[in-house]
Amino acid sequence: METKAGIWHPVLAAIVVMALSPAANGGTAETGKREVPTVGKPIAGHIGGPFTLVDHNGDTVTDADFHGRFMLIYFGYTFCPDVCPTAAIMMTHTLEELGEQEAKVTPIIISIDPERDRPDGMKDYVSHFHPRMVGLTGSPEQVAVAIEAYKVYAVKVFEEGWGVDDYFVYHSDVIYFMGPDGEYLDHFGSGSTPKVMAARMRAHMGGSPPRP
Repeated sequence: METKAGIWHPVLAAIVVMALSPAANGGTAETGKREVPTVGKPIAGHIGGPFTLVDHNGDTVTDADFHGRFMLIYFGYTFCPDVCPTAAIMMTHTLEELGEQEAKVTPIIISIDPERDRPDGMKDYVSHFHPRMVGLTGSPEQVAVAIEAYKVYAVKVFEEGWGVDDYFVYHSDVIYFMGPDGEYLDHFGSGSTPKVMAARMRAHMGGSPPRP
């Protein structure tokens, strides 16, 4: 159960430091050894499609700007107190597991809360995770297009007595793995581990070179 929006911000750095520590990563990797690295089956419906959003530097980007690289994409929001930081940490660990193939993949967080997640906030957020992680937001209309394209569930939830800007968002907890052509390849749920995710990604990536 997520707690009231915004209260996690003072402790985010501590959570990330602990989760990204060698000891934490080692424990996660050990768990992965007990799982079978098979390629996942497609989920219902077509996943992915054109979008126009704003990156964490304030620049307008489209899906075409990411073509030529594999993409690891998660839909979340910066006020999320638990599942979103966990997913971003998992993405970071997974890229570390990929070794030399890490350069082929761009990790992306797309906001489902554009009213509160502006570019500067996204920039601060992604800075806590992988150094190449991209944060994307935009207008509510722009974000809605991306949410629909990726079949993401997202709904605001208000509690009695909270202000108009005090809410959390119930949303899908899925990390998508997309190909260099923008096509869906695989997805990972909250029970996945970095070692298994990396193995499944390698099965799709083969010997493809990273984009210059």
